[in-house]
Amino acid sequence: MDGRKVAIVTAASKGLGRAVALELAQAGNDLVIASRDAQRIEETARWIRERSDVEVIPVQADVASAGDIEEVVRAAADRWGRVDILINNAGGPPAGAFEQFDDKAWYAAVDLNLMSVVRATRLVIPYMRLQGGGRIINLTSTSVKQPIPNLVLSNTVRAAVAGLTKTLSIELAPYNILVNNVAPGRIETDRVRELDRITAEKTGEPVDEVRRRWEDQIPLGRYGTPEEFAKVVAFLCSPAASYLTGLTISVDGGLTKSL
Repeated sequence: MDGRKVAIVTAASKGLGRAVALELAQAGNDLVIASRDAQRIEETARWIRERSDVEVIPVQADVASAGDIEEVVRAAADRWGRVDILINNAGGPPAGAFEQFDDKAWYAAVDLNLMSVVRATRLVIPYMRLQGGGRIINLTSTSVKQPIPNLVLSNTVRAAVAGLTKTLSIELAPYNILVNNVAPGRIETDRVRELDRITAEKTGEPVDEVRRRWEDQIPLGRYGTPEEFAKVVAFLCSPAASYLTGLTISVDGGLTKSL
């Protein structure tokens, strides 16, 4: 993984994806970045170019669409003929308890958070195998280690991604393709703020009180920043992480209590 590489980052117009894209760009990787929001992904591309010296190609794409994922990978292949790093990222499915969701909601969650990983990974493997290696990083959730209340869809589907990651890490190791998960805890993003708001509405508490209760459970006593999370992802994409595969690394300030 020495030298200038090509990275794909999905759901990159805001939050964790945006922070990861910038961190990879500042490490010298050319980028294809994707988002459903055409205007925001164009703005993100300009924002990254102003802060780095790499080429950035923005693509409007919904990761729940197989055709859109093909377009994202094709953008990298057409421009550079290679893909060295794949960052699989997507927004989370709706919050709620088991009995709230019908089959349609379950299938939508599977398409968004599992099949997006399956499809993108399937498309980049041939390039990585030909190149003699690559990195696939799936941005998941600490729910893969410790289920989060009121997130049954995410808890279930992201656990499937963890199983897929471990399996792929074994199957792809002979080709020097390393596959890992990075699991955010309470990171300061729109998604976490929205979850706090939903909890506040459900319990009748102020949002600030919901946040304080979470912070009380975090040994470091605060929410993390997207930049802190992105540095861990970038490390896994770097030469220093050449002997790490099949891992789920929690970036959560010590929140997760499992071993």
